[in-house]
Amino acid sequence: MKVNNHKLDQPNYPAILAKIYDPPQQIYWRGADPAAWLDLPKLGIVGSRKPTSYGRQTTYKFASDLASRGIVIVSGLAFGIDSIAHQAAIEAGGLTVAVLPGSIEQIYPASHRALADKIISSGGSLVSEYPSGTDVRKENFIARNRIISGLSDGLLITQAGAKSGSLHTASFAIEQGKTVMAVPGDITVSLNEGTNGLIKTGALAITSIDDVLFGLGLDIRKSKAAQKIFKGTPQQQKIFELIRDGLTDQEKLAAASQLDSANLSSALTMLEISGYIRPIGGGQWTTT
Repeated sequence: MKVNNHKLDQPNYPAILAKIYDPPQQIYWRGADPAAWLDLPKLGIVGSRKPTSYGRQTTYKFASDLASRGIVIVSGLAFGIDSIAHQAAIEAGGLTVAVLPGSIEQIYPASHRALADKIISSGGSLVSEYPSGTDVRKENFIARNRIISGLSDGLLITQAGAKSGSLHTASFAIEQGKTVMAVPGDITVSLNEGTNGLIKTGALAITSIDDVLFGLGLDIRKSKAAQKIFKGTPQQQKIFELIRDGLTDQEKLAAASQLDSANLSSALTMLEISGYIRPIGGGQWTTT
């Protein structure tokens, strides 16, 4: 098992991490060199280890949609929200980074070793500040959270109770000057008390992908790094790119793509079913 490291005083140490209070003296990593994704938009996603169905669904949706648009998902490989965010990013064809509470070779929890391998094989990274042989201790989990927020451009908490450890991550993010975002939830459910409380104290309420992009300061139509990773036929991709670039009228799409009406209709239907586009009336289309 090859483990690499970057020291704080070396030029290849992540600059975004060097700026935080109490930066790690060195970063160990497996998988992609952090240099491969440090210049991409990065979002930390954390939350409850035992989320409700609502928490699982919102986490998967946001992580999947954002990863498919080229945003790197950063989390902690823990049970619940963390693992859902990692898995969603992988299944969307995106990149994800896991920050560990112990040394690189000591995957925690051990049951997530297969997920850790998937993160690496899909082009992501495992990151830790701890050298080989370091035990996983209780205090490591809070310390790990400052790295999750430190590596991210913003932080999204999808579901958290009033005493959730993810609130520590929010505190670190605020200290580091990062935008903190939270998904509002049913006020009668205790697992939403933390996220609802964050919103009451100034966190950005998130109900759509556009809210997250706003929080990260991104324009999906202008940021190449944030453009949606496309999966479909060449014809579908051509239509999708035309719509994404501003050509919304169906007749003009037919002329620009040089597709006959049957093939154009089929491509539009499949793009809509796949969630890439939606009709806006009058033979007009827009990206989702």
